[in-house]
Amino acid sequence: MSDEVGFRFELFPLDLDRFLRFYVEVLRFEVRADRRHQDPPYVYLQRGSARIGALPAWEPVEPDLRSTPQGVELVIEVDDLEAERDAIVASGHSLAEDITERPWGLRDFRIFDSEGYYLRFTTRS
Repeated sequence: MSDEVGFRFELFPLDLDRFLRFYVEVLRFEVRADRRHQDPPYVYLQRGSARIGALPAWEPVEPDLRSTPQGVELVIEVDDLEAERDAIVASGHSLAEDITERPWGLRDFRIFDSEGYYLRFTTRS
């Protein structure tokens, strides 16, 4: 039996088109499945081993409820933190917090995605 696990998650944006644009144009994910015109609408994105599925939210959600401390912090490990930050800023998207050295020995920066989800980009441990 292998101890290796994979991880993917599904998000529930209010606006699936806006969500897709953000993850493709700002975060450079690739579309693996685009079923926005099917019932139920769905998109599946991938970048490296990170995989995200998305279905529209059933009801409007206050964006503040998606971020910490009520919501969730999604952590994305990258090889080149500065290049990742620079690409996001070059896309016109703002940072919630620039690169910071953390007490636990990692460096990271943070943003909110198009739907209010809190994303932390960090170096690999």
